[in-house]
Amino acid sequence: MKFDYTVTEVNKFTAAELVQKHHYSKVMPKLTKHYLGVLLDGKLVGILTLGWGTQPRQTINKLFPGLDTKDYYEIGKMCMLPEMPRNSESQMLSAVIKWMKKRLPERLFLYTWADGIVGKVGYVYQSANFLYGGFIWTDIYIGPDGEKIHPRTSHNLCVENAKFVGKEKVFWLTKDFMKVKGITRIKGKQFRYIMPLSKKARKMLDKSTVSWTIDNYPKEGDLEWKKQGEDGYEMLSAMPKIDLGMVNINKKNVDSFKREENRFFG
Repeated sequence: MKFDYTVTEVNKFTAAELVQKHHYSKVMPKLTKHYLGVLLDGKLVGILTLGWGTQPRQTINKLFPGLDTKDYYEIGKMCMLPEMPRNSESQMLSAVIKWMKKRLPERLFLYTWADGIVGKVGYVYQSANFLYGGFIWTDIYIGPDGEKIHPRTSHNLCVENAKFVGKEKVFWLTKDFMKVKGITRIKGKQFRYIMPLSKKARKMLDKSTVSWTIDNYPKEGDLEWKKQGEDGYEMLSAMPKIDLGMVNINKKNVDSFKREENRFFG
């Protein structure tokens, strides 16, 4: 079924309401420049945010030496109402790409990651003909309640950990501290995807530091996980148990995207 989507900018609270209700992760990216609402017959059915990750310039410059933040956007969050039919998200991506080409013609690339740690290999990007550029191993913590904790949101834990071991600072949680707190450290794959937004961008693909292809898309069999133990990392036979609805360490981020009336009256 072909949908005639309308893409328009919305405020961050409208975006967060839909994302935090329907997306597997309630944490909103901080470096967001555009909150895009996707409408069907006037009804908001999807949200996609554009901005950058934690290392905006390094990310693109590592892939395409010489490029900077002005040359690309990264998808921070993408979410659609669960009742939308199959292939709705790939069509949403197509609508957003058209919007970008018209409103942001200076951008060369749309970049994104599929979060293999929670079982995502990026089927929606594959359906939308994004190019695949391999994977990296990345780290997360899992709290005793099953909460997924990204290292970039573990600052308060690191402060507590530093006091625990008698140091001024720690940048990664120590094994003894994690044992006391019931926290585990997991490694998993993140799969990178990119969409060139112009002929100029497509010509630049050959000069990238990684190979971009549509012939070797990852599948579920490519998912892998490692758990930190006393003597290093050990492979896991299945995805670790993560409660994606749990918000504790990440509560400050989630609450900051709620409207004022929701913060005080539930």
